[in-house]
Amino acid sequence: MSIKHWPADDRPREKLIERGAATLTDAELLAIFLRVGIVGKSAVELARDLLDRFGSLGDVVNASCEKFCDAPGMGEAKFAQLQASVEMARRVLAGQMRDAPVMSSTEVVNDFLRLSIGHERVEVFVALWLDAKNRLIEMQTLFRGTLMQTSVYPREVVRAALDKNAASVVFAHNHPSGNATPSQSDHLLTRTLKAALALIDVSVIDHCIVGVNRASSAMSSPPTVYSMAKMGEI
Repeated sequence: MSIKHWPADDRPREKLIERGAATLTDAELLAIFLRVGIVGKSAVELARDLLDRFGSLGDVVNASCEKFCDAPGMGEAKFAQLQASVEMARRVLAGQMRDAPVMSSTEVVNDFLRLSIGHERVEVFVALWLDAKNRLIEMQTLFRGTLMQTSVYPREVVRAALDKNAASVVFAHNHPSGNATPSQSDHLLTRTLKAALALIDVSVIDHCIVGVNRASSAMSSPPTVYSMAKMGEI
């Protein structure tokens, strides 16, 4: 039975309008994006198939064009639409961080980091460069590493801070293993970068680690963000 024949309370679009997007499951949100199903499957059923195929909503979003288009009912047009939707969300969150001090909008920062690096398959080390009022200048990817490790060079970080004319910075990286708890090397790196940047009067406000449990189901909660500043470790 097609979605249009479902009870109104069960239709994803009507549920979103009536109750808000946050009340929808991953499959329902994806079904609204897909709009239509394929022969023998509704949009919701097709969305569930996609989640089963890739493992999670984040993995659907981060799939390559080739792998995405290999899925039944998908194609380059839908891939482009999905990537455009994600980029719009990133830009909205970045705009909010430019309009207000970053540390006064912790949830916005966390959402931005989840969306930006939460589902990366390799470690990615980024800097949120801030101005004198703690507003976002730019998020810059400084280094990309292997599955388990990335190499961060303090001299390059200092050079980037000078180039952006930053007053302070929030560092962030992801743990592809899933565990967001910082390692000893994460703490050592934070202390090293903090000392190096202090020489040019740039403050390290926070270092966030983003993790996601890849072994969980597609209906799992979004990536978690560990804040060293919140835990008193900066």
